[in-house]
Amino acid sequence: MSDLTLVVLAAGMGTRFGTRIKQLEKLGPCGELLMDYSIYDAVKAGFDRVVFIIRKDIEDLFKETIGDRIARQIKTEYVYQSPDILPVRSGDFPSRERPWGTAQALYCCKDVLNGPFGIINADDFYGQRSFQLLADFLKTPDARGCSVDYPLKNTLSDNGTVNRGICKSDASGLLKSVEETKGIARGEDGIIRGNYRGETKILSENDTVSMSMWGFGADFIPALEKRLAAFLESLPADEPKAELTIADAVGDEIIRNGFTLRDIPTSDMWFGITYESDVQEARGALKKYTEQGLYPAPVWNTH
Repeated sequence: MSDLTLVVLAAGMGTRFGTRIKQLEKLGPCGELLMDYSIYDAVKAGFDRVVFIIRKDIEDLFKETIGDRIARQIKTEYVYQSPDILPVRSGDFPSRERPWGTAQALYCCKDVLNGPFGIINADDFYGQRSFQLLADFLKTPDARGCSVDYPLKNTLSDNGTVNRGICKSDASGLLKSVEETKGIARGEDGIIRGNYRGETKILSENDTVSMSMWGFGADFIPALEKRLAAFLESLPADEPKAELTIADAVGDEIIRNGFTLRDIPTSDMWFGITYESDVQEARGALKKYTEQGLYPAPVWNTH
C-alpha cells in the first residue's frame, strides 16, 4: 500500500482578508493555525505524508510559523506554485504574474505524487470524521476519485459572499457534475443565490457542496494536465486573471471522459476564514472543540 499523502493548498493570495496572510493566522487557544488541526486529524486518520503548496516568497515565514512544527510530526515536503509551471511553454503568457488557480497548483505537484492523495485548503476546518472518510476511500477506492461534501447551509458566511462547487450526483452516489458557483449568499428574502457561468442560480440550503476536500489516485495527474492544457490553449497571451479550479477540471473530466468520482457526504461542521470578520468565529469554534476534548491544547506536544 502506498503512503497516503495530504496535499495542502496554501499558496492563495487571500485578497479579501486584508494585508495579512490568512493561511498563517493564529486561531487556536495556543496559537495554532487551522492547518495544525487539519494535519492532526489527517495523521489520526492514517495519512503519513504532507505536501504543502506555497509561494516561494513566503517560504521562510511559512516554515517558521508552522512548517518546521509539522515536520516533527509527519513526513513533510514543499512544492512552490509559480505562474510559469505549465503544460505549455511558459513564454506563451509573457505578462502573466498571478498563479492560474487550484488546478495549476495541483499540477505543480506532478513530480511528487506517485500514490493516493487527498487535497484540502490551508484556511479551512474540515472536521475529524471528514478526514477519516477521505482516508478510508483512498485505502479502498471504488471510483477514480472522491469529493467529501458538505451541506451548503453549513458553509455560508455571515460576512460576505462565497464561492462553492455545487455537486450533483446520480443514484449510485457518483458525481455527475461539479458547478463552480460564485457570489453565493442568502438574501434578505431568505433565498440563497449564486452565479454560475454568468447566470443567476437559486440554490437550496441542502445542496451538497465541494469544499476542496478531494481524493485521487496518481493517475489523475495526467488527466488534470490535459484539462489545464486545454484551458490555457483557449486563452489569449495577455490574459491577466483567468483561473482553472480543481472543481472545473473535475467537472469537465466527468462530462468529457466519464471520470468516476465518489460523492461522500459528511455531517462534520465546516468553517473557514475567507474574511477578516471570520476570525473571531473561528477562534470561538476552536476554543469550544478544545474544551469538549476533541483536541489537546496545544495540539502538538512539541508545539
